[in-house]
Amino acid sequence: MKEIQQEYLLKTSPPVLFSRISSASGLAEWFADNVIVAGGIYTFFWGAVEQQAEIVRITPNESIRFRWLDPESTGEFEFCIVRDELTGDIALVVTDNIDDGDEVDAKKLWDSQVSKLKQVIGS
Repeated sequence: MKEIQQEYLLKTSPPVLFSRISSASGLAEWFADNVIVAGGIYTFFWGAVEQQAEIVRITPNESIRFRWLDPESTGEFEFCIVRDELTGDIALVVTDNIDDGDEVDAKKLWDSQVSKLKQVIGS
């Protein structure tokens, strides 16, 4: 297993971005086709595929870290909001645990997902 990290600049504010990375309705706009939260468990739907995750750590307007509940899934993933102190730019840093050899596909997938996020927030 390997950890990858990608950074995406977004034209938005931390509270707006945080709602998109932490709420069921926000995540359903760009990350999955649908998201349901019940009892602290997030259920993500992509077509006929369903995966569940729990929050490992959350810091309002800064970061959220999820752990997949399926033992065959690749551990954890995290979204962090970073503000550049000099420019004030806002970046979303995505950290994901992937299987060895999946790096190119994983990066393409995150690029595609975050591209949808940028459209949603008008960035």
